[in-house]
Amino acid sequence: MRWERKNYLSSAVETAYNLIGAVLVHETSEGIIKGKITECEAYGGFYQGKPDDGAHSFKGKTSRTQILFEEGGHAYIYLIYGMYLCMNIVCDIKGQPGGVLLRALEPVQGIDVMQKNRPKARGKLLTCGPGRLSMAMGIERSMYGMDLVSGNLYIESGNEQLIQVESSKRINIEYATYGKHFPWRFTLKGSSWISK
Repeated sequence: MRWERKNYLSSAVETAYNLIGAVLVHETSEGIIKGKITECEAYGGFYQGKPDDGAHSFKGKTSRTQILFEEGGHAYIYLIYGMYLCMNIVCDIKGQPGGVLLRALEPVQGIDVMQKNRPKARGKLLTCGPGRLSMAMGIERSMYGMDLVSGNLYIESGNEQLIQVESSKRINIEYATYGKHFPWRFTLKGSSWISK
């Protein structure tokens, strides 16, 4: 079942937890691509009284981050290292910025299309890591702000009720004084489809 708006209106942490085991779907001209979400990270809000200084929204609304301040259920796409796109899912209510970075997927459908998008990638290297995930799923910068409730990129329920979720510290945010310690990285227990 496709997620409705209400599924995106919880906090980033709750949404991230719920996304593990759910499925990212992209309906493309070359076919439908699906991947089960095995790893993601929550951003925004507070943990034990400390603000999340690892979140892009921490310094306020900018032209880059404005979508994070909108109602949950939109795509926040941005470029890292000048060459890789990352996909985030905007969550929480309007004015309360929250986002979930998708870090890894287990391919479910359209693997041939994923392979075409990343012809040299094999095994976990196909979709493990936010940049690889975006390339394999055909995510483009033009999808910034896309409505995940009505667009051709969306989340559908998977087997979330049958899995176990583990949490740990987020990675690659050493610049964050407080946020680097937050246990807001969620992974599917037992899955080999994890970025690292």
